[in-house]
Parts: sequence; structure tokens; C-alpha cells
Amino acid sequence: MNGENYILSCCSTADMPKEFFDKRNIPYCCFHFIMDGKEYPDDLGQTMSFEEFYKRVGLGAMPTTSQVNVGQFIEFFEPMLKEGHDILHLSFSSGLSGVYNSACIAREQLLEKYPDRRFEVVDTLSASSGYGLLVDMAADLRDSGKTLDEVREWVEENKLKIHHWFFSTDLTHYKRGGRISAASCIAGTVLNICPLLDMDAKGKLMPVEKVRGKKKVIERIVERMIENAENGTAYNGRCFISNSAAPEDAKKVAGLINEKFPNLSEPVRINSIGTVIGSHTGRGTVAVFFYGTERK
Repeated sequence: MNGENYILSCCSTADMPKEFFDKRNIPYCCFHFIMDGKEYPDDLGQTMSFEEFYKRVGLGAMPTTSQVNVGQFIEFFEPMLKEGHDILHLSFSSGLSGVYNSACIAREQLLEKYPDRRFEVVDTLSASSGYGLLVDMAADLRDSGKTLDEVREWVEENKLKIHHWFFSTDLTHYKRGGRISAASCIAGTVLNICPLLDMDAKGKLMPVEKVRGKKKVIERIVERMIENAENGTAYNGRCFISNSAAPEDAKKVAGLINEKFPNLSEPVRINSIGTVIGSHTGRGTVAVFFYGTERK
């Protein structure tokens, strides 16, 4: 453990399994989603399994989501401060949610009550298991004895080097949610179009290209990793994949990455896209995350 008495925390939208947070000693604050008129916590598949969630989405459910509000953040953070801990909270991307602002307001209010404590909030500009990868790397630094300030500075300097590449093979949910027109959905399905997206420097998702065919988009996402990973195919860091009810596609991508990148520090880790991010993607999405060139 580090000499400094601080806690590293994040939100559930880091899309890592519960065992990861338990093992790495990282508390997480849950977003929420509403499905069929009932609210559920985005608690890593505990209250509602990912299988059940994506089954309902496949049957036509259109879940909506709510971010962590100021009151929930105060409830989450205050016990840590009361026990005498300092906090470094890594927040979900401000480009996708207002949750960073909520965490900052909670911080200001709590520091008035606990003026002797250190409490820093960082906007990671990251999402899903890319956010999880950044949290994992920060935890490595914490465990190596780095101070709260040293970890915060490293995250600020390196957060845009976490790449997020997504593709989707099922456009139905995008049509239901009004993100694409019915005509585009039909044309995309008929032509077997799989949109490939990236995350930009403001933490927002942006379409990069339309790839025809699942086999081709799997090859293309790995090519994007070769182009952008630190040291190309000699990359020796970690690579995480998250998927929304597309385990076979995720395994194919992971297999190709393990083959093309023989120096990975560990085999590619496959996670499920959680219920909040999955409420927006629907089924059929595969995302690849790694450390590399700075996002523009």
C-alpha cells in the first residue's frame, strides 16, 4: 500500500467486473437506468444480469439512464472523508455526461465541511473499459507508492492516450432511439454496414468510417490499433475489450489482437458493456481500448 492515506474511486461506467474493483480496492459510485418503468442501479450486473438486460433490449425495451447526482455523490464520498481519507476521484467523460460537474459540486460542498482533507476530481474524457483501463493504470501507480498528486498529474497528462474504438453490427437500437433514420437502418442492414467510431479529445464519440461486413470491421478495428498503439505491434501494455451481447465477435477481435500483438502484458481482457452505456448502444457493439498516440 502507498504511504499516503488516499482513496482512488470512479463510477460504475468504467465497465469492469465487480471482482476487479474488489481486488484493486477501488470504490465505485453507481449510475442508474430505468427499464419498463422501474429504476435499477448500474451495479455491474448484480441487480439485473447483463444477460437479462440485453435480452429485454433485444425484445424492444428502451431503457433510459440517469447520472450520479450531487446528493448521491455526497453520500458516496462523505464516509471516506469522515474516516480521515483523502480522495482522488476519476470521473466518467464530461463529453458524454454531466457527472463530472456533479462530482465537482459535491467536492466543493464537502470540502467546506472537511477543510483539512484533500479531494481531487479528474475528468478522464474516457468511457466504458477505456475508462476502466485508465483507472487500472492509476491503481498501479497508487500501489507503487505514488502520491495523490503524482497519480492525478499522470492521469491528466496521459488520459488522451487511452484509445476507444467501437463498432456495431446491430443498428436496430440506434433506429429505436432516433440516432439514425429508419431508412439508414434498413440500408445499413441490407448492405451489412458496420459503423466504426472513435472517441475524440473532448471525450465524445465520433463516426470515423462505415465498413461493409463483420469480418472486415473486425480486421479494421485491429488495424486501427496497429496504427495507434504505443510502439505499434510491439505494444507491451494492456488491451481491454467490452461488448454488448456480442461475445463471439469480441472473442474474434481478441484472438486477432493477441495474434498481432505478441508482447501484450497480459492476454486481452473481455468485459461486458454495462447497463448504462448499453442503454445507448443496444446489442451488437464491440469496443477496443489500449494506450497509444494522443487522441486528436
